[in-house]
Amino acid sequence: MVRNATIPNFSLRRQMLRMSWNKYNLFNLTQRTRTVNNANKTLYQQKWAAKKDTRAYHGDQITERQWQSMFKTRLPTANTKVGGVEPHPPVFSLTFAEMERRLDFIVFRSNFAPSIYAARQLVGHGKVTINGKTMPFPSHRVTDGDIITVDPKAVSTLKKTKSTATEEGEEAAADKSGMEFVPAPYSQPFLFVPDYLEVNYNTCSTCFLRSPISRPGKTEIPSPFPPQMHALAYEFYARNRK
Repeated sequence: MVRNATIPNFSLRRQMLRMSWNKYNLFNLTQRTRTVNNANKTLYQQKWAAKKDTRAYHGDQITERQWQSMFKTRLPTANTKVGGVEPHPPVFSLTFAEMERRLDFIVFRSNFAPSIYAARQLVGHGKVTINGKTMPFPSHRVTDGDIITVDPKAVSTLKKTKSTATEEGEEAAADKSGMEFVPAPYSQPFLFVPDYLEVNYNTCSTCFLRSPISRPGKTEIPSPFPPQMHALAYEFYARNRK
């Protein structure tokens, strides 16, 4: 099912950001202000608002109970020096790092699906394998070194190529063995690969290298929100953890 602006996921009024190439989502991303005025909010209200906005992007299809089972109070970081004097970014930006091990997240981050919802559908329909074995569960969390492969015929940006017409002017037939990349409209801002994934587009496969980390000058997890919002969301979950 194609989601559009009439569905709350891409409401232009609410402007909740999602993991999607949808044009309305891109519009919300460009229009939404990232500077939140918290002058009239209590600390709890600030934490709840940050939790609501960040969770809308990082796993809105995941229930709170599922997320609570993944949430970790200890966040990954690397104490390596890059450039010698670059400051270490706030590690709270990795609050949702554990979600990046989910199979549906990996399929989306690898640019094999136009949204996290389409990625879940690919997995559920048996179009994705892990180390050569079909894995129909989007919530499956991979381990370091796992190879995730997607059926090329199920990748929306891959189209069959056509052979050239013959000298007699006969109509060319579709070449079933060859496919070419055709970018989807409005997808360009999202076409990048995080450092913790190694993607081979010739074979439509991805190797999950490790969990995303925070290191001097860089935070690896993709997010449209500043670290300050992730910090408030982290404090909300850490304080209310049962």
